[in-house]
Amino acid sequence: MPAYLTLPAHLPLAELERRYRAAHDPVARSHWQILWLLSSGHRAATVASVTGYSVNWVREIARRYRQEGPAGVGDRRHQNPGGPALLDATGRAALLEALAGPAPDGGLWTGRQVATWLSAYLQRPIHPQRGWEYLTQLGFSRQQPRPRAVQADPAAQADFKKAMVLSVKRKRRAGQDATRCAGAAGH
Repeated sequence: MPAYLTLPAHLPLAELERRYRAAHDPVARSHWQILWLLSSGHRAATVASVTGYSVNWVREIARRYRQEGPAGVGDRRHQNPGGPALLDATGRAALLEALAGPAPDGGLWTGRQVATWLSAYLQRPIHPQRGWEYLTQLGFSRQQPRPRAVQADPAAQADFKKAMVLSVKRKRRAGQDATRCAGAAGH
């Protein structure tokens, strides 16, 4: 049988339970539940099955609590600022200036074209997604004309519209006639 995970008494068992029940952040809530259950004498495998986490993750939460105490509990992604921006203020100004002009192909700027511009500016490859992200960060939105059928026949479209108008008029008349007949039969 696997050994029990032992935790130092940074907080009493009742305080672990209170923090588990009072936590508003779902990740912190799960971490406090794991610590409360482990401190209650449950094995890591049991705690993992109850909480839905893997045994390794239960051990990782216990390790953090052992090393850092209550400060080690919670979702660490909230404090992660992410990577540095690709462009500083000068680079953003240069990109805005480029976007004010025509796109390289003469059409509208796309994420792929911005990524190509960024690659040339930064002298390293940039994924097209980054180009789209910079477009949206700078307030640009998707500008794309509605698709048109190339084979559309204007005369056929006009005939269709006329036929639809006549069909609707016939149905309205038929509905009015049916209403008159029903009204006459009711008298």
